[in-house]
Amino acid sequence: MTSNVGLYASGRRSDRIARFAAGPYCKCVKIGAPSTNAQHNYKFDDMMTILIASSSFTFVFALVFVNSCLAQDRTANPEHSSTMLDPHRLAATHLPNAIQIHARVISGGQPEGEQAFLDLNKFGVKTIISVDSAKPDIAMAKKHGLRYVHLPLGYNGIPQERIEELTKAVRDFKGQIYIHCHHGKHRSPAAAAVACISSGLIEPTAGLAVLKLAGTSEDYLGLFQAVRSARRLPTELLDAVRADFQELAILHPMAAAMVELEHAHDHLKQFASSGWQSGPHHPDIDPAHEALLLVEHFAEILRLDVIARNPEGFQKLLRESESDGRNLESAIRQWNRFPKSGAIPASIVEPFSRVSQNCVTCHRQYRDPLLQSHGDRDQQNNRARE
Repeated sequence: MTSNVGLYASGRRSDRIARFAAGPYCKCVKIGAPSTNAQHNYKFDDMMTILIASSSFTFVFALVFVNSCLAQDRTANPEHSSTMLDPHRLAATHLPNAIQIHARVISGGQPEGEQAFLDLNKFGVKTIISVDSAKPDIAMAKKHGLRYVHLPLGYNGIPQERIEELTKAVRDFKGQIYIHCHHGKHRSPAAAAVACISSGLIEPTAGLAVLKLAGTSEDYLGLFQAVRSARRLPTELLDAVRADFQELAILHPMAAAMVELEHAHDHLKQFASSGWQSGPHHPDIDPAHEALLLVEHFAEILRLDVIARNPEGFQKLLRESESDGRNLESAIRQWNRFPKSGAIPASIVEPFSRVSQNCVTCHRQYRDPLLQSHGDRDQQNNRARE
């Protein structure tokens, strides 16, 4: 190029650029150093016209190039795609606490009945991932053309192996994914948030907002710690994860018993909130029968060999809850013999309150301190990796 860089360019490429950029509104001229020849002597405004036209071409070309690069980046990096959005609730009548976390991932409660699976079809769901320990309704899912994957976890956090399996599933499965637990308030939003963060679908800072929207209790320290410590996992690590993604997982007897215990207690909480009467949602479930099931689940857990290796305080809470459950069942059956009037008898309210309080005490004394130490270690490891 000549010393007059601001106004001139040289060579055949510049000639072609000037012809293309100037179009019908500018003279087709060859740009070069000023000549004494009249036909190559151009006025300053002619040169500026050519400069502006060629600059416009350069700007447009740059925009096209940058946009092309961004498009490639969006393809290679899902977190930069237009599918990112703020977590929000979905209008789903038959899916409890349904929350859209990412354009491809929904968190919620257990789908029960035909209408719930029709809702899943409506939202374009192709795969259901259950993190609950209860047996999934595989037959109903198949009826509606859906795949079920069973990756159960507890309230005490999300093991690293399970995080990797959930992340690989979210990364590799096609179409919408519905991740559910029982009510969709605690385990499923935590699992979905961790999987989305670990696969790069959402930023780590968005995880706690998911839990807040879902109403996840802060008493579940392990779930909160899993979300706080979640970071995007390397592609090579996920590629190496071996996961069968079975539709029904085999559970440890203790875990299976705890699941049934939880469901019975949840039913009793519903009865307690509705005056200990069978509600419209479950008219076939009887409060006294649910109290009996609660007792049997406590008894089953106490019979397990592993219980003897746990602290005496833990065993004492189980025994007290079993006894209170028996008193609750007896009181409900006694109350049902007479017309209902006035306040709920204390013989019903008090034993159920003690059972509920024992659950909270057990979590705080025997589960949460251990989780806190594990969580502190995980955060230290994350800081070391960063």
